[in-house]
Amino acid sequence: MIYGYVRISTDKQSTENQRFEIENFSKEKGFYIGQWVEETISGTTCVNERQLGRLLRQLRRGDTLITTELSRLGRNLMQVMSILHLCMERNIIVLTVKERYELGDNINSKILAFAFGLSAEIERNLISQRTREALARKKKDGEKLGRPRGKCIHQMKLLGKEKLIQAMLESRLSMNEISEALGVSRQTLRDFLSEFFPNWRKERYFR
Repeated sequence: MIYGYVRISTDKQSTENQRFEIENFSKEKGFYIGQWVEETISGTTCVNERQLGRLLRQLRRGDTLITTELSRLGRNLMQVMSILHLCMERNIIVLTVKERYELGDNINSKILAFAFGLSAEIERNLISQRTREALARKKKDGEKLGRPRGKCIHQMKLLGKEKLIQAMLESRLSMNEISEALGVSRQTLRDFLSEFFPNWRKERYFR
């Protein structure tokens, strides 16, 4: 199905312009908008508290999301990248009218996926460097080093992906969807959440 997403920040604005642009774009491409999602809310608001969050949970493999521009999805780079990454992981196509982005099974998406991967790699390297420096300081101070017994070594796969996991949680993806996207088991994900997101059960991220 093809979804049209429209967002304005205040009730003094109108959704008509965005909807008009998406309709013209759809006619040009020969698309039919099967469902519209419109909301009046700041882009800085947590995705989970927006209709966009519910829409992301509704989208399925092969669906298409059309919006006028990427800034309609979020007001900061990390939020937008997290949403796009989720869509790409689930094979959901994202189209923007003004920038003419077509994020799906094409070269633009592959380039963006490379950028995501590079960002994650840089973040992992920075975390690794900080960890080595911290361990060196502890060793110098005479502290006993070593991983506590019972620590799941598979959790190491998720280090450096905390922001992505946070975005997935806020989007209310299921445990199966998150663990599958990250390439780990449900138990590994659950252990990691308990370690790094101690309040994840209380937050009621999952339906």
